[in-house]
Amino acid sequence: MILGGGPNRIGQGIEFDYCCVQAAFALKEEGYEVIMVNCNPETVSTDYDTSDKLYFEPLTLEDVLNIFDKERPDGVIVQFGGQTPLNIAKSLKEEGVPIIGTSPESIDRAEDRGKFSQLIEKLNLLQPSNGTGRSFEEAREIARRIGYPVLVRPSYVLGGRAMEIVYDDSSLEEYMRTAVKVSPAHPVLIDKFIEDAIEVDIDAVADGDRCVIGGIMEHIEEAGVHSGDSSCSLPPYTLSDEIVQRLREETYAIAKELEVVGLLNIQCAIKDNKIYILEVNPRASRTVPFVGKATGVPLAKIATKVMVGRKLTQLHFTKEKKISHIAVKEAVFPFVRFPGVDIILGPEMRSTGEVMGISDNFGTAFAKAQMGANLPLPLKGTVFISVANKDKPSIVPIAKEMQDLGFNLVATSGTANVLKENGIKVSKVNKIAEGRPNVEDHIKNGEIDLIFNTPVGKGPKFDEYRIRQQATIRRIPIITTIPGARAAVDGIKAMKSGGFDVKCLQDYHRK
Repeated sequence: MILGGGPNRIGQGIEFDYCCVQAAFALKEEGYEVIMVNCNPETVSTDYDTSDKLYFEPLTLEDVLNIFDKERPDGVIVQFGGQTPLNIAKSLKEEGVPIIGTSPESIDRAEDRGKFSQLIEKLNLLQPSNGTGRSFEEAREIARRIGYPVLVRPSYVLGGRAMEIVYDDSSLEEYMRTAVKVSPAHPVLIDKFIEDAIEVDIDAVADGDRCVIGGIMEHIEEAGVHSGDSSCSLPPYTLSDEIVQRLREETYAIAKELEVVGLLNIQCAIKDNKIYILEVNPRASRTVPFVGKATGVPLAKIATKVMVGRKLTQLHFTKEKKISHIAVKEAVFPFVRFPGVDIILGPEMRSTGEVMGISDNFGTAFAKAQMGANLPLPLKGTVFISVANKDKPSIVPIAKEMQDLGFNLVATSGTANVLKENGIKVSKVNKIAEGRPNVEDHIKNGEIDLIFNTPVGKGPKFDEYRIRQQATIRRIPIITTIPGARAAVDGIKAMKSGGFDVKCLQDYHRK
């Protein structure tokens, strides 16, 4: 019996349904009768011919136990439905339901923050300083001990729900008031937020004895953007071979300690050559379909067969697949349907889908991914630049390259002054409060083709909120991080120098 993900919502989407369907196909290949439990009419897992039996029921403990009592399956799979089935896994086991794959106890060691910290310490790995609090007073004490900024979140929630980066006591107090409503039974997790770090996602499969990595993905946005919202590159495009090898070794150690049977996802932050383990998920992650498409390795199918007793050696998957191309995942957002929402990304997931660009070089792959997300990069025209003070030194070389590529540059006064001081030709435009015509007018008049805007703050009281809003309505590509701006420059360069070709996935995998 496979437990699905329930209704699709922001934070838990079709990626988990993909894994459930792959699992159903794999079990049929192994000769099992497959029972699917899910309650979303729009997914393939609830199609009449995906499984042998379908129970269209809510994924609550009571409903699943009723189905189990009627069907008495040999085993129940909870790894493929995201957070929803995981939240009832322990209770199911206590009621005598045979959970196959990684045990609910191991899942709990990764989900429970106190047990997770002990696990990381036991393996001599690094993690950001952290603590858990049930009241504002407890949370404040922890935040002051580890130092602001801190990342705060309820435990056992999906899609980074109610996760925030907090910079001071008053914001923390406001957060603690609302977070208790989200997850009253569980404490709030408080982690030191590592600024300007590179985030990495790792997907692997293990059979209890051997662990094989499916893919190591480097996020294009810095750590702090939810992994479901960030763009990422497979294989990594800036990490050294030494760091990548250390990531592999740490993955093997964690898989062995947790006795993982099935899928494993690890999220890390890399800063100053140190690897910090942020999160370990002994389950399917939302990047599994992307890794499968990019490498040609059906990770979810392999993991399912492992869970019913097959070994990776029997399945001929004993080493990480090296690919000679680069695949870039880009998130797709629904902002155009929510005109009042600020588009700045953070730790709470907001995307509703994802696309992939694939090529022999990073720039072209990134440009293709932007096309797939329906925000193609312009090859000529005017770029508007307005960045926060901390980003001004970093934007200078990016602006210089855009000028060399033939773009006109316009900027608000602070950014324009910095660019002019560095010998870059730029026209100053008015901020919204400085009179007409201002930057909002230029956007409305169709005079801006690309925007680089890193936030000073979020919400309607900030000028750039209106800029981002207008850009979204008019489908002008807007990039809100410095690493994203660098990737855009690479993409524009690649497209201007050689364009791109199109090949089917099978051609890449054969190569």
